[in-house]
Amino acid sequence: MPEALWEKIFYPYLAVTDLVAGGGPFVFWIFATGVVLWTLCLERYWYFSRVLPGEAKRMLDEWHRRRERTSWMARNIRAAMISRLNAGMTANFPLLRVLVPLSPLLGLVGTVSGMLEVFDSMALRGSADARSMASGVSHAMLCTLTGLSVSITGLYPVFYFQSRAKRETELLADQFTV
Repeated sequence: MPEALWEKIFYPYLAVTDLVAGGGPFVFWIFATGVVLWTLCLERYWYFSRVLPGEAKRMLDEWHRRRERTSWMARNIRAAMISRLNAGMTANFPLLRVLVPLSPLLGLVGTVSGMLEVFDSMALRGSADARSMASGVSHAMLCTLTGLSVSITGLYPVFYFQSRAKRETELLADQFTV
């Protein structure tokens, strides 16, 4: 009974190690890219759900405490407040936008590496033996699959956080009334 429990607990770890063993070192880097991508997505979720409401309320309270809101200086202060909130909302977006296309590119490098293994085995044996080619093709396909999987899972969160930052900025700008 305890052995089955340990197998269930360590199954994700074993699955990843099998994937890295079958796909080569590029799968490890693709997996690391996915971990960083989803860590940043969780951080952005935390920011939008927990941090942003407090910051926005504090800025709006500061704005509404101002007596004078129509001068040139007041408009610039309003713009700076909105810009500061927008900068907080869009933090880490450049890194998120780089990580999504990076994983399939790493998968492509792993695919080329796997195909080179196939060609090397063909050159060593002097023939196209299916058994010797299978390892390299498997290596190539695991890299491709892993890279595309990480990239596809990251597409929606990146789009969601970009559109949410734009929407929240517009809504906050409307709340900073003159």
